[in-house]
Amino acid sequence: MSVIIGADLVPTETNYDLFENAELETLFGNKLLHIVSKADFRIFNLETPITDNDTPIEKCGPALITPTRVMPGIKALGVDLFTIANNHILDQGEPGFNNTVGILKENKIDFVGGGKNLSEASVPYIFDFKEKKIGVYACAEHEFSIATEEKCGANPFDPLESLDHIVKLKNQCDFVIVLYHGGKEHYRYPSPNLQRICRKLVDKGADLVICQHSHCIGCEEKYNKGTIVYGQGNFIFDYSSSEFWQTSLLIELTENLDLIYIPIVKNKNTVDLPHKEDSIKILKAFEARSEEIRSHNFIEENYRDFSNSVLNNYLWEFYGGKTNILFRIINKLSGYRYISWIIKRRYQSAKLCNIQNFIECESIRELVVSGLKAKQCRR
Repeated sequence: MSVIIGADLVPTETNYDLFENAELETLFGNKLLHIVSKADFRIFNLETPITDNDTPIEKCGPALITPTRVMPGIKALGVDLFTIANNHILDQGEPGFNNTVGILKENKIDFVGGGKNLSEASVPYIFDFKEKKIGVYACAEHEFSIATEEKCGANPFDPLESLDHIVKLKNQCDFVIVLYHGGKEHYRYPSPNLQRICRKLVDKGADLVICQHSHCIGCEEKYNKGTIVYGQGNFIFDYSSSEFWQTSLLIELTENLDLIYIPIVKNKNTVDLPHKEDSIKILKAFEARSEEIRSHNFIEENYRDFSNSVLNNYLWEFYGGKTNILFRIINKLSGYRYISWIIKRRYQSAKLCNIQNFIECESIRELVVSGLKAKQCRR
């Protein structure tokens, strides 16, 4: 007996026809398909609304949409449970969300981590597995998809509520899986705060915490009596040619509740098992990163360097800067120092301190976020 846990399952234009015709051997390859099909229970992250009506919300980043004609392939894959606690499930607004939930119900595919309101979205999922009860709790970081008591959407991670949910679920189950949709995209390690959150989830009763959303394989931490996976990568999502999107992991939970990591590789618009040597290479890199995060101060120091390398991107957005072809040419010819020069001139030390305070101080951040949401509502 086994449970298979995969990450982002997103049909795209490049493989709509394959999903529509349920050409699973082409989409996944015979060997990978055999691993998935022989499992007793299959969990994936559905990171797109399934609807034929394009009703995108105003948000940061792409508004994903997948037509209903892909359902034959999803159904044939044998998905038992979808987590819909992610930052894209509300991309097509309430109509898209309702259509997604409706079509999953029509196809008898269960879901967790989303609902018509916050109360419904926070309900966990429990299933029987070899005379044991397995509980699944799904939550997401706050972006544009989050449910409220008045609005449908994804279940948010809320330290004042989610930790209590885990305690309650653990009292009902033998083994608790938390699917946490968060962490920085294209970063293979946890931030210090993400590590604190995931460790606290284990302290409260989670046996396995899997961080999805980063679109890349991260690392593993054994903590207390639990296991934390900081980044699983995608399952099938043909959206980027980035190196980070080329490999990912399936996670198999055995009948003894042990974990097996199964590398998979992207092959244009499909996925498959890698060759043996590539599989070994993927797992060795995963293990090496898992060892690195055990070193004293590694997580803090590595994340500090990473955040410093990307900070200008966010400061440019705060500045309201725009780019055109001439700007991009100048910036490239300057070794990408031109944008740094502009940012340095624009942001003196006092202004950076102000921005830090606006973001870091809880009461000010709450005020700013509330004001920004109010402005959006009045548009």
